[in-house]
Amino acid sequence: MSDVTPVVVERTEQPYAFIRGSVRMDSFDQIADRLGELIGWLMAHEAEFAGAPFFRYNTVDLEGESEVEAGMPIVSRPEPEGDIRVGTLPAGRYATLTHVGHPDELFDVADALRSWATREGLEWDMTEVAGVERWGCRLESHLTDPRVQPDLNKWVSELAFRLADQ
Repeated sequence: MSDVTPVVVERTEQPYAFIRGSVRMDSFDQIADRLGELIGWLMAHEAEFAGAPFFRYNTVDLEGESEVEAGMPIVSRPEPEGDIRVGTLPAGRYATLTHVGHPDELFDVADALRSWATREGLEWDMTEVAGVERWGCRLESHLTDPRVQPDLNKWVSELAFRLADQ
């Protein structure tokens, strides 16, 4: 991690489709496994993708359940159906960090991003109550297509955490 420097970028609003779930971190596959369902539904509805699939962490509770969305950025908004919803990722300044390696390493990568922000004097768009973090927008995008690169150690992921307004 020491040779990787996070970058602050300005992002515009982004429409997306998602499936939301409440999961413990040790059973994250319950939401992760729904990405394929979401992508298949979007393809069947001829939705145009605007980027890579991601997980949006609305809350983070390492001791309990976290509210997480399996999402996909889209160009146009199909009508929601069943568990599939449509929303907008907020515009703003985001601290971003790209990681090459196994997705299991992303907890350490997130810690490194947070430590960097502290050193830089940056504040997150996040509040913490009773040990539960509520994020304005915390994304974990998966830039590698697993059908093309099955080796998880070569996957490319991007973390993008929204910063508090100045």
